[in-house]
Amino acid sequence: MSVGELFILGFYGKVIPPWLKEFAAQFGLGGVILFDYSCQTRQYDNNIASPAQVQSLCAEIAALPSRPLVFIDQEGGLVRRLKDSCGFQPLPSAKEFNLLARAEKQAVLAASYGELRRLGIRYNFAPVIDVDYNPDNPNIGRIKRSYSPDTGEVEANARLVDAAARQAGVGLCLKHFPGIGGANVDSHLEFMDISDALRPEQEELFYTLAPRTYGDAVLVSHAIVRQWDAQHPMTLSSAGLGRLRRRLPETLLITDDMQMQGLQKALGTSAASLQSIAAGMDMICIGNNLFDQEQEMAGIAAAVAGAVQDGALDRTAVQRSIARVRKRKALLA
Repeated sequence: MSVGELFILGFYGKVIPPWLKEFAAQFGLGGVILFDYSCQTRQYDNNIASPAQVQSLCAEIAALPSRPLVFIDQEGGLVRRLKDSCGFQPLPSAKEFNLLARAEKQAVLAASYGELRRLGIRYNFAPVIDVDYNPDNPNIGRIKRSYSPDTGEVEANARLVDAAARQAGVGLCLKHFPGIGGANVDSHLEFMDISDALRPEQEELFYTLAPRTYGDAVLVSHAIVRQWDAQHPMTLSSAGLGRLRRRLPETLLITDDMQMQGLQKALGTSAASLQSIAAGMDMICIGNNLFDQEQEMAGIAAAVAGAVQDGALDRTAVQRSIARVRKRKALLA
């Protein structure tokens, strides 16, 4: 069983490191995530230098065993790994994008998504459909990652993004389930409890949009919703993921980065990854950017394979997850 299909992994540098080639050869590999900034060197010296270099790197990644998908966070504004200063298409923040005329929005999106496809990037972790309930949210509102405090405007913009991505052949991953716009802490630093901030219309947006969005994927946050599960963040909650899965039976469910501090303090990457797959996640994202665990990745995959072997992980559920990943690979080839 190719358990590596369940992983989206990041690495440091502009060439594929030996450990990643070995991982793909031994376990298969679902995807690779690219970054421009390195949290460790604190410089823009990571995977991205220029369009020609990214195109070449993506082609090499796609040629690895099991043909991994290349993922990126290209939301616009502050969260865009491909910056116009390096020769890539400009892309405004969601908040600024919302103020543009419709024709201008369509032109911006067509240029950006056409570029992603040409570069060899097959999935964008976008659009953000978190509603801007708290403009002081350090991770969403304050840095203009939400389109609007109006649910209808968020949905309308997400549909425009989908039209452009579909035209270009780039998969989208809606984020951050179940909706973290109302949060008041940064999930990179600690668990955020959104129990009192979550509104039904925000959760419904995911159910409405995901099956109609090209690539049909949802990124699950490390948020805690006490009324669903008082003990676990969504990425580790079988109750929370079960609720999501009942509404979206075939959507590809992907974790937010498993190296975020809340999870690290509680469990560490390996235990959290196993628990997340057991709870019902399809793909585990480990960026190896917040800190370097590159040499631990094969051990985590081996632990997952062992847990399937000894029955600690449900073999049928894991096979269904692998099938969802492979379906996207076929769609976006």
